[in-house]
Amino acid sequence: MPALVPILAVSQLQQACGDDPGWVCRTTFEQTGSDTAAVAAEWLLGKPLSILAIVLVAVLVNRLARRAIKNGLRGLSRGGVKERLGAFRRRTPSALLDTGEVSLRATQRIEALATVLRSVISVVVALIAALMVLGELGVNLAPLLAGAGILGIAIGFGSQALVKDFLSGFFILVEDQFGVGDIVELEPGVSGTVEAVSLRTTRLRAVDGTVWHVPNGEIRRVGNMSQHWSRALLDVDVAYGTDLSHARTVIKRVADEVWHESADVLEEPDLWGVENLGPHAVTLRLVVKTTPSQQYQVSRQIRERLKAEFDAEGIEIPFPQQTVWMRPDPAFVASE
Repeated sequence: MPALVPILAVSQLQQACGDDPGWVCRTTFEQTGSDTAAVAAEWLLGKPLSILAIVLVAVLVNRLARRAIKNGLRGLSRGGVKERLGAFRRRTPSALLDTGEVSLRATQRIEALATVLRSVISVVVALIAALMVLGELGVNLAPLLAGAGILGIAIGFGSQALVKDFLSGFFILVEDQFGVGDIVELEPGVSGTVEAVSLRTTRLRAVDGTVWHVPNGEIRRVGNMSQHWSRALLDVDVAYGTDLSHARTVIKRVADEVWHESADVLEEPDLWGVENLGPHAVTLRLVVKTTPSQQYQVSRQIRERLKAEFDAEGIEIPFPQQTVWMRPDPAFVASE
């Protein structure tokens, strides 16, 4: 008979507090022996304490994860990786190293990624905490999870393009394919200055003012004309009767003057020489390395100065010409 007492006590405890009794319910039942008191204590103290513990742990995990993401990405922007690759950078030509403007854009890009990742972490932690709270309140989560799974599958099939856009936008930001202020060409006829880059779309402003909204998932290739540095490419035409040595000297002198006066020119201009022998002119090619997106401004400045110098030096800027030879008809001359 005494052996039955512990068995009955365990049975009463399970009846009052369930198969997995909490500390508050167990302690109250052991102290009072009352099912009603144990259940009341569990609902008045046990459940709120468990929910409060879940919320506090979720807040702590969320803060730690957000801080870790923020510090990790900011560590990249401060150049920790670059310091570890110092020996490699010293052997790298200066033309391939990042400029200050690119570093600033990289910092902005990392901040944007940190914001996105921290928001995702917050949503995931909040969702898990909400499910745990519902479990503490006795809600059966199996039908809820099954319904959410079916809903997720349906949404996934219906929003494949949207998911593709978001994934493409994420990798565009991570790989720094382009950023705000870059001059890019995404496909023939779609080019311009990047005004905004989000996870779903990219907004371009064309030269004529047209605004292009391009879904990131539709971007197959990117031609970036202003990443790290740019190049002004000038094909200068001179007449066939021009002394090419004289023309080269004038072109190089003008380019060097712009180089010394403009901070947008990064290094000494390079005159490659004769690029083409056309039907009306000899083409000389000049290349000038500039800061990002400034190649067009530098090109206009050099062309304007070249026009004035060519006029002063007597160098002819050719235009399409055609020589017509008129030969008399022998039969017509004989008849005369």
